[in-house]
Amino acid sequence: MSIEQQRAPSALSGESFYTDAFHSPPTPQPTDTTPKDKGKQRAQSASPGNIQNDSLGNIPSRPQSAAWDQSWLTGSPLSETNAPAKLMNQGHLKPGAHASLLSHNKTLELYRQNARKSNDPSVPFELAMFQLEAAKELDPTPTNHADPNNDKDREELIKEATGILSRLSSRGHTESQYLLADCFSSGIGTLRGRQDFDKAFPLFVQASKHGHPDACYRAGVCLENGWGCRKDNSKATSFYKKAATSLHPGALYRLGIGELKGELGLPKRPKVGVKHLTRSCELATEEFPHALHEMAKLYEKGVDNVLFIDLDYSVELLAQAAELGYAPSAHTLGECYEYAKLNCPQDAALSIHYYNIAAQQDHRESCFALTAWYLVGSPGILPQSDTEAYLWAVKAAEQGLAKAMYAVGYFSEVGIGTTSDQKASTNWYKSAAENGDERAITRLKQNGIKIDHLPQSDSSGKLSKHSSQKECIIM
Repeated sequence: MSIEQQRAPSALSGESFYTDAFHSPPTPQPTDTTPKDKGKQRAQSASPGNIQNDSLGNIPSRPQSAAWDQSWLTGSPLSETNAPAKLMNQGHLKPGAHASLLSHNKTLELYRQNARKSNDPSVPFELAMFQLEAAKELDPTPTNHADPNNDKDREELIKEATGILSRLSSRGHTESQYLLADCFSSGIGTLRGRQDFDKAFPLFVQASKHGHPDACYRAGVCLENGWGCRKDNSKATSFYKKAATSLHPGALYRLGIGELKGELGLPKRPKVGVKHLTRSCELATEEFPHALHEMAKLYEKGVDNVLFIDLDYSVELLAQAAELGYAPSAHTLGECYEYAKLNCPQDAALSIHYYNIAAQQDHRESCFALTAWYLVGSPGILPQSDTEAYLWAVKAAEQGLAKAMYAVGYFSEVGIGTTSDQKASTNWYKSAAENGDERAITRLKQNGIKIDHLPQSDSSGKLSKHSSQKECIIM
């Protein structure tokens, strides 16, 4: 059934050291709501009230600056496993309980004074971290993006911070080496904000020589992908193993996948791979939740002579990953509770709850799933809203989802959740068609509109009817 035929009613003490660390002394111048168990316990903790408080009705704000976007590996073969370490929250470094009353300039001057009085390299290091956090707060936002003063102040803070880190790194300060490498690999303090692995990789290697687990892991990532160096799976594996001895969850995950699938030049040994993945699960963090998701998939299908199928435990692992904010796991749970998969009961509240967790991170399929839920609503759980359906479809379309582009085109043509706009509708249909949506191609042909660039084939969706609670959904 097409969308045209049926539509349901329509959110961080010595003068000589200071002088050496800087060019010259400057003159003085700022809830766990996801249950781990299944069934009723999950339903109770994800009550309609909780879901509404999650702001399902709001389109989540976009990242404020690409230079500070820690998802810089998106699109790489290892994008799920190789995200760089996030800059540490240095809120605890603000001096005194009344720090909020101090401007950044006054706070920075206090740090500079402390650096002049101390020969401890950790003092200027903390200053550099504070400066990076202060610079982050000056990232462009919808309200200050046009303020040139913020851009200038931000660049000055980053320049001074990276200068401090560079001098500390040359003295063998491990944390400075790692943080500076992280900056370079994230495009912070580099020319035009571009990632500079040629500078980052040697610093990761230097820090790894002092046993820095994250540096070992990141050096392995660079070697595996050929970032700032030649690809070398053997050396990459050595760095991963060194990080794994320090119980680095990302390294354990990568070695586990390598053994499981025979990658990185490793022999295919599922039992050893599962062992590494299990250990990574035990050490999972918000940055490295990937083993939980992978093990959930393994328990869903089983591994010959290694794992038995255990759907309940699979869901349990997905829930743990979702609690850590891992969008793919949250989306999978959204589907489980929508379609009663993996022994999960159909539960609209939980389905919407998990889709929302993923959608808040711009997971396009989850954004579009919320479009479908808003089209029909769920009594006592989610109010029906054509406007929200349209906005979530736009969100998914902006992430490149072809079927969402088609939906926005249709909404714009008919006037669902927005005013009718034939020009906008045609543009969205063209975008969908160029991304392989066959319905958009057909629609344009019916309207006598020529399509310049078409992919060979890629059917991107249809309208399907699948439950009594939710009469129809754009699939």
